[in-house]
Amino acid sequence: MVEVICDTNFLIHLATRRIKNIDNLDVEIGQITFVVPQVVKNELSKLAKNPEKNQDIQSTLNYIKNFKTIPILGTFADKELLDYALNNKVIVATMDKQLKKQIKNYGSSIMSFSNDKIVLES
Repeated sequence: MVEVICDTNFLIHLATRRIKNIDNLDVEIGQITFVVPQVVKNELSKLAKNPEKNQDIQSTLNYIKNFKTIPILGTFADKELLDYALNNKVIVATMDKQLKKQIKNYGSSIMSFSNDKIVLES
């Protein structure tokens, strides 16, 4: 089982959109499990205070309540995910172009969305 570390926007997208291939991921990509860094949970809790985003955030928090939380801490999720990717060979789930580029430079893989499907970028 491969753990995929999710950033905030990826989780919001995962929780609030219909993802076409969500049921076939183990066939298309392999056995994966999404994990949530504590820093991302903290970010989601902060975003929940924004009335415009509250509904999506509540849906996301509900969606991820059974996801494993991993102890990546800090104040800025992107930076913490980068630091983690630098020291560990991981798959990071993100839609952030800048973050994708940096993580690929560190030799880790990216999971993202394309046409409402989850895709693995090498």
